[in-house]
Amino acid sequence: EKRGGALGLIGAVFGLAFLVGPVLGGILLQYGWQMLFWGPLPFAVLLIPLAWRMLPTRTRAQGGAADWGGTLTLGAFLLSLAWGLNHLDAENLTQSLRSLQVWPFLLLSLLLLPLLTHVERRAEDPIIRPVLFTTRQLRLADLLSFGAGVVEGGTVFIPSLLVAAFGVSESKASFMLIPIVLTLAIGSPTFGRMLDRRGSRQVILIGTALLILGAGVMSFLPLTLVSFYLSGALVGLGLSALLGAPVRYIMINEAPAKDRAAAQALISLLTKIGQMLTGALIGGVATSLGGGVGGYQAAFRVLTGFAVLLFLAAWGLKHQQAERTTLERNEALA
Repeated sequence: EKRGGALGLIGAVFGLAFLVGPVLGGILLQYGWQMLFWGPLPFAVLLIPLAWRMLPTRTRAQGGAADWGGTLTLGAFLLSLAWGLNHLDAENLTQSLRSLQVWPFLLLSLLLLPLLTHVERRAEDPIIRPVLFTTRQLRLADLLSFGAGVVEGGTVFIPSLLVAAFGVSESKASFMLIPIVLTLAIGSPTFGRMLDRRGSRQVILIGTALLILGAGVMSFLPLTLVSFYLSGALVGLGLSALLGAPVRYIMINEAPAKDRAAAQALISLLTKIGQMLTGALIGGVATSLGGGVGGYQAAFRVLTGFAVLLFLAAWGLKHQQAERTTLERNEALA
């Protein structure tokens, strides 16, 4: 009965880590670009002994053979996708798509998807469990994970919009993201507790509605400091109701008990893929329309439309009672 609240805290950490990055980077950049690499090292050093002492060491009593086929195929898919996207030139998008550094790798990534599906269905212990795509609830959770990554990845471009709109430095533009960070920190545990009371459907519907409002204000209205901070707060609250806790809550309830760890990994994978695709999407749309405020606002209008699609998808989620029935059945089978 407290699972949602616990997941809300985890969601806050995930979201904050992503959004605090530009703010922390703006601070460290004032002391030289080298600090962008040296600055995070103390955190890593601190985490090593904590992880060694606190993380569980139990493993499954029985496990199948290592899924080397799935591992290699998934790695090749991610590598080819990342290579193709990273070599896209936002200023010459159409021309760069014809480059040998882009289209062969993007095509290869598309061709590897059905191969990955085939390999994982035949694997004894697949790293991507086919069972995690078998029900509508799980497929919607997968879609929402990907969509959360797309929208979250778009926030990386907000400092560029602020530089163009207000003529501030890149470091100051990073500091202007603090309202988004604060609302995300407040909203994640709040919506996490709401999960326990209302279920994932209501929380995600509220979150996607807030995202639509926030992205809509940022992309359709004249950009002023007031409109930016208002839209930023709405986006932060919306992300806090979508990132981490709600989708993980769905996966824990819906996935078989033995596949819950794999389900959490799948959420992270789909979110990261969404973030990768956003870079090409936002940069391409903004540059094709001349860049500047108008270009970035047009790109964020695309994200607004994507948030609308997520809102419509959330209507298909189970109501709370149906969620609890599924969880009780899976617990009984465990």
